[in-house]
Amino acid sequence: MAARIIDGNAIAAAVRAEVAAAVEAHLAGGGRRPHLTAVLVGDDPASATYVRNKAAACAEVGMSTDTVRLPADTPPARVLAEVARLNADDGVSGILVQTPLPPQVDEQAVMCALDPAKDVDGLHPQSLGRLVQGAPGLVPCTPAGVQQLLLRSGIDPAGARVVIVGRSMLVGKPLALLLANKAPGGNATVTLAHTATRDLGAVTREAEILVAAVGRPGTITAGMVQPGATVIDVGINRVAAEERKSGFRLVGDVDYDGVAAVAGAITPVPGGVGPMTVAMLLANTLRAEQDAKRAAVRT
Repeated sequence: MAARIIDGNAIAAAVRAEVAAAVEAHLAGGGRRPHLTAVLVGDDPASATYVRNKAAACAEVGMSTDTVRLPADTPPARVLAEVARLNADDGVSGILVQTPLPPQVDEQAVMCALDPAKDVDGLHPQSLGRLVQGAPGLVPCTPAGVQQLLLRSGIDPAGARVVIVGRSMLVGKPLALLLANKAPGGNATVTLAHTATRDLGAVTREAEILVAAVGRPGTITAGMVQPGATVIDVGINRVAAEERKSGFRLVGDVDYDGVAAVAGAITPVPGGVGPMTVAMLLANTLRAEQDAKRAAVRT
């Protein structure tokens, strides 16, 4: 039996509709229109596409947005100065520094320079520290999107054996914390594996929920998947496709055709996790503005 397809486009649309309704209610209650500023350094095509998608999504839900564009050779001090300016701007609800950054710019230094209250990517050490503690805060967008894909598809991680292949700070590590925390949408038993894990297939076959986030096409094959497991493919990779005008096609980290014949449910690429990342960015931006309003009332 072929796996059930988890439609990220449809679930993301539902999240955006909820955010749009919440934005309208926020404005009706006297709140400011949430505003997201993206910082784009250089001309990476994938980053530029993501920023364009973000702008369209903001317009859809009633948020305002702008993009600060800096050349690829921008000195690190100039990037940090721009972050400081946005931190101090009360009209900016959330700041998204698009990665990857050029090699001369230290990504960690930039993330640490962000005001944690405006860190809508959830990558500031304080944001990640709150995630470790299981405290409320801005959660990294892709992990939050994966969690919502599961919950809104009727797949509760509570008590389940989850294996995440990939240990990045962007996805793997925060997702492991999010799904392991004792909270709704969590309470799973989580194993964090990677491409250097001995006998990776033996580990992944234990998973009731398997998440692939390594950035390598075809890493997860059918023989590595427990029959009936839920498979979430976070990877987005370009592979050559001479038959296409673009010369490439997008694939995930999972051998989709093979794994779909074994799994119980699976996300496609594209149309799976990707749309959820943008949707959760909008949700974080709204939350940041709501938190700022509450803080202003307290003072």
